[in-house]
Formats: sequence, structure tokens, C-alpha cells
Amino acid sequence: MSDQQNATDQLAAGKSQGGAGVAYKVVVFEFENFQGCKAEFSAECKDVTEKGPEKVGSVIVDSGPWVGYDGHGFKGEQFILEKGEYPRWDTWTNSQRSFSMLSLRPLKVDGVEHKLHLYENPGFTGRKMEIVDDDVPSLWAHGFQDRVASVKALNGTWVGYMYPGYRGQQYIFERGDFKHWNDWEAPSPRIQSVRRVRDMQWHKKGCFIHPRPPPSSTQT
Repeated sequence: MSDQQNATDQLAAGKSQGGAGVAYKVVVFEFENFQGCKAEFSAECKDVTEKGPEKVGSVIVDSGPWVGYDGHGFKGEQFILEKGEYPRWDTWTNSQRSFSMLSLRPLKVDGVEHKLHLYENPGFTGRKMEIVDDDVPSLWAHGFQDRVASVKALNGTWVGYMYPGYRGQQYIFERGDFKHWNDWEAPSPRIQSVRRVRDMQWHKKGCFIHPRPPPSSTQT
């Protein structure tokens, strides 16, 4: 998609979010809990295994955000990686479809403002929902039971999830038009929650933390 290609070209210079001049930085480790062979990146990488690690078991994002992929060349399932530590695979995804991360690239975050339009049908037709400077843990309350077939990201960078509560497969929406769910490499037009991708430049209190399930109770 041309808008995504333009965004990637802008990132090639290694600029920070919003262009303040601070470099992106992420460190990947071969094993869980930041052990084993490691590699550091400040720009996109189509194959992290070429830098040493045979796999990615844990990640530290020093400055970001980034998006990782379970395939080479920025293909396959997507994983949002904001500033922080990810000691094992289930801290960056809970879809339980893929346990690998083979490529990654920085994400452009243009500023503090966020605006997103969701459409029921391809080509920006059907029911429409506008989201401005907010996170939506469930689209059901707004009439979108599970079908989002096209998207316009007018401001900011967003991540959509297949299920409510920011769960399931993730889909990254950088600023631009997405006329069909194939544009965000989804198997179907199914999105049930969306949130803003933010960073420490504008949001000093930190970034989004995935909600963890409560500990399972044991019977005595």
C-alpha cells in the first residue's frame, strides 16, 4: 500500500517519533528473560536471524514504538512493541497463533492527536464510527459487532485487535487509508477493540500495558 510505503521511507533515516532527533532502539534476545545471543536495532530489519539470534525469546524496547512480524520481510502476524521489557513471547502477543518474531521495523508516531474512522464495508462504505483521542476496549457498544472492513487513520498510529479487551491478533494502522481488510493483512474483516499507540515523548506516564488474566485459584 502506498501510504504504508511512504511511512516506511520516512523511517529509514532513523528519526524518532515526531522527528525530535532521538534514535529508535530495540534489543532482541534469543531466549526468554533476556538471555542468550542478542542483537540491537535502530532501523528496520527484514530478518533478525541474520544478526545472530536463531529466534527471538525476549525483547527490550529502549525507544520506540516498533512493530514485529512473525515472518520475514514484514509479513505475517503483527506485534506492537512499545517502550518497555518483554521477557517472553506472551508479553507481546496473546493470540497464541504464532511464537516467532522474524522481522521488525520502527513505527511513525506523528503527534499527540489521534483520529480513526472505521467502516462496516470495504471502500469506506456502510456504517461508520469515528474515534478521537480515545481507546475503545469493545466496539460492540457502538454497533460494530465484529465487522470492520475498511479503515481511515487520519491522525496518529493505532492498533486494532480481533477480540474485545485488546486480545487476539493485532493490526497496525499508520496514518493512511485502508480500503480492504487485505490491506492490513487480516484473514477476515474482524476487529473488536482498538487503541492508540503512544510513546514517552508525549505521554510521560508510560505506555500501554496489556491486561493480565487474574491468577487461577487453587482448591484446598
